[in-house]
Amino acid sequence: MKEYLLHIETATTNCSVAVSLEGELLYCKESNAPDFRHSDYLHLFIEAALKEADVAIQSLAGVGVSMGPGSYTGLRIGVSSAKGICYANSIPLIAINSLEVLAQQAKVEQGAFILPMIDARRMEVFTMTLDEKHQVIQPTTAKILTPEWSEDLPKGKKVVIGSGAEKCKAILQGEDFDYQTDIAVPSARDMVGLVTKKYKDKDWEDVAYFEPFYLKDFYSNTAKSS
Repeated sequence: MKEYLLHIETATTNCSVAVSLEGELLYCKESNAPDFRHSDYLHLFIEAALKEADVAIQSLAGVGVSMGPGSYTGLRIGVSSAKGICYANSIPLIAINSLEVLAQQAKVEQGAFILPMIDARRMEVFTMTLDEKHQVIQPTTAKILTPEWSEDLPKGKKVVIGSGAEKCKAILQGEDFDYQTDIAVPSARDMVGLVTKKYKDKDWEDVAYFEPFYLKDFYSNTAKSS
């Protein structure tokens, strides 16, 4: 039986859906815009990706979802959709850290490190540290940007990527920091390898109880009515 997997990434402004077979990407549908509403388009993207890959939703073997950290609303929508598909089809749910998905886009030299960063508003980012083999060496954290932070980072070349990278330039300086600002948001296409491995290892989530990895409490800038 062919093991088709669906991949959903909504942790940032990028609404991204992919379909894979045995670790190979079949199709990816995505759109990245600051005012993009995942609630309006995610299900349309899922339908389009399955249609283009010529895969019936009933043929899926599992669903991979970006678990966070990232946008509270985006994560809630993505995880809810993934759980709904898993419930309806009695298939496993596989969750992947959004920063690890983002880090897949970075290609670094031996001995260098990857600092994927997702903007967490103001002078704060969601981040972690990975080595050149994309192995996590410093776990996910919500970090306030200060010059002192560099003292806690590993010595050597550090490739900084993601939506939070730009505002780090004035804080984390020096020849050890390589800012690759062309890598801005995670994509479902980069979930394929990570999800496939966890699927084969049966590293699955409990669909009934799984919640996104928000890392920070939700807050809104909307003024309260009196």
